[in-house]
Amino acid sequence: MTARRTDNPDTGSDQGGLATLSDFRQELYQCLTARPDELFELTEAVLCTDGPVKTLVDLALAPEHRRGHGALYDGLNHGRIEIGRLRRSLAALPLPRAAGGRIVLAADVSPWLRPDAATSPDRSFCHTYGRSEKAKHQMIPGWPYSIVAALETGRTSWTALLDAIRLEPGADLAQVSATQLRQVVERLIEAGQYTDGDPAILIVLDAGYDVPRLAFLLADLPVEVLGRMRSDRVMRRPAPSREEFDRAHPHGGRYPKHGAEFVFGDPATWGDPHAATVTDTTRYGSASAKAWDRLHPILTHRAAWQDYPGDLPLIEGTVIRLQVDHLPSGGDPKPLWLWWSGTAATEADVDRLWQAFLRRFDLEHTFRLLKQTLGWTTPKLRDPHAADTWTWLILAAHTQLRLARNLVHDLRRPWEKPLEATKLTPARVRRGFRNLRTKTPPIARAPKPSRPGPGRPPGSKNRPTPRHEVGLLLVTGALYKRPAHHRKGTKPRRTT
Repeated sequence: MTARRTDNPDTGSDQGGLATLSDFRQELYQCLTARPDELFELTEAVLCTDGPVKTLVDLALAPEHRRGHGALYDGLNHGRIEIGRLRRSLAALPLPRAAGGRIVLAADVSPWLRPDAATSPDRSFCHTYGRSEKAKHQMIPGWPYSIVAALETGRTSWTALLDAIRLEPGADLAQVSATQLRQVVERLIEAGQYTDGDPAILIVLDAGYDVPRLAFLLADLPVEVLGRMRSDRVMRRPAPSREEFDRAHPHGGRYPKHGAEFVFGDPATWGDPHAATVTDTTRYGSASAKAWDRLHPILTHRAAWQDYPGDLPLIEGTVIRLQVDHLPSGGDPKPLWLWWSGTAATEADVDRLWQAFLRRFDLEHTFRLLKQTLGWTTPKLRDPHAADTWTWLILAAHTQLRLARNLVHDLRRPWEKPLEATKLTPARVRRGFRNLRTKTPPIARAPKPSRPGPGRPPGSKNRPTPRHEVGLLLVTGALYKRPAHHRKGTKPRRTT
């Protein structure tokens, strides 16, 4: 089925946007330090091939890929990318901003599942969701990647990808995420994206992160941390003042460090909120948000805080409860609990925060595009370093789509509705990228003729590939190992 072209008089007229795209393509090629021509043409094939990427070998058949499939796999296994330079280039590109010029970052972990790759090292048990009720929570071996992106405003499927890190087995998720976010923020400041006097950068996180700990680790940066919390959490209010304690305990006693409990599941412990708003929405009906100020968790010298010197800190923040009337799917809406690292939230802050958190789900659309359309997790690669190379090529491809969103023609199928240039989805932009590519300067060099390699030496014996155990990402940073009787080839010891 052929696509229908919708002419847009403004499309392609933005010479500044085309120059930005061309400059980034040149910079990407300079970041490829080994097998640059093959890796660049592989990225071109991802962007220009028709339909979703199903296999790597099919990319070798694209007209933009002028080399054979052997060069394709050789580029992934032996190619190198100067990731530090590419990260700085991504930070220097134009970024979407929220109201008031604020930068909103979202971080989340997306797994590259490799359940049958016993010969692939550095795999971890990744948490996934199954379709059935029995398989709702599954732990499947794979390579988890922590990805950071800048969010846009309004309903959209676009995000600006900034960084990706593969989590090693036994890594402390909070510590690795804090280091990653710190480096991203520092690169944004270095690139001039944030200056003194600008609104603080808002970092939005979903459940699974220790949000108060991340706020503590990033307290010296101009950032605010907002994350979802489980509905069974218990927070504490600030300790009463010395005068209030003396009046309540005239006979004296030990001065408390924490105040009364704030139980998420017990409304009797909430008290009056410090701020409350009601907003009418088109998809969820009435959205009611309530905020309670200066609430903190009780920390203990365990797990991540085991080696903390001295008294444990009090990490105060604002707890926000969001309740909507109904869901678009017709399900029963459950309250959403958020924790913000700031205090003294106004009604405008409450509305800004919960609306910014809803934009975090745009990152899920990006993950689906990377996996189902661009083929991020399609290759069956053995080496995790080759997986890192492929991951950064996919991030570079997505960035080129973002830069080309206002430059391509809308190639739509007859049954699809025409869209404005500013509302094109990443998949629609990808359809017209092949035509836009011809307007940019050629970069990769033409392949040189070569002879086939000598192949395998005669008489050589097979060498078995070593197999690797699967680790587990723990909050303590300890590496999980299977018990001895669960390992292959061993049996449990019988006791009498």
